[in-house]
Amino acid sequence: MSVNVSIVAGPIQGTEDSLPLDGAGAELAFRGIVRPYEAGRPIVGLEYEAYEPMAQRLLAELCAQAIQRFGVLSIRLIHSKAFVPAGEVSLFISIRSERRSAALEAMTWLIEALKRDVPIWKRAVAERCEENLPELRSASGGSGVEECEL
Repeated sequence: MSVNVSIVAGPIQGTEDSLPLDGAGAELAFRGIVRPYEAGRPIVGLEYEAYEPMAQRLLAELCAQAIQRFGVLSIRLIHSKAFVPAGEVSLFISIRSERRSAALEAMTWLIEALKRDVPIWKRAVAERCEENLPELRSASGGSGVEECEL
C-alpha cells in the first residue's frame, strides 16, 4: 500500500504511471479540468492558493484514510497551485485496487473530503471585469487579464 502526494505550480502534466500494478485488478484515474466558465461567466483560468505545509499533510492523511477505509492498494494525488488555464488539469488522482468497486468508492470519498478539509482555495480569473457584471469584482485593478471574484 502506498501514497504519493504532491502540489505543483501550474497545470498538471505527465500523469502516466509506469509503476508495477502490484496485484491491482483496477486502476481508476480522475483528472479535474478547469472549465471555461465559473458561475455562468467566461474565465481564462483559475488561480489556486494553498497553505502548502498543511495541505500536503492533510492530503497524505486523507489518502491513508482512504486506503484503510476502502482497502485500496495505492493512491497518487497531484493538486495544482498558482494559475491553471481553462482546459488544463488542476487535480489528478489515481487509485489502484484489487476490485473496481473499492476504487470507485474511495475516489468519491477522497474528492469530497479534499474539497471539504484541505486548505486549497481557487479564484476565477477573467479576461476583464465588466462593469455590467456587479458580481465580478476586480482583485488586480490592472489592464489585460484581471483576477475577478465571482
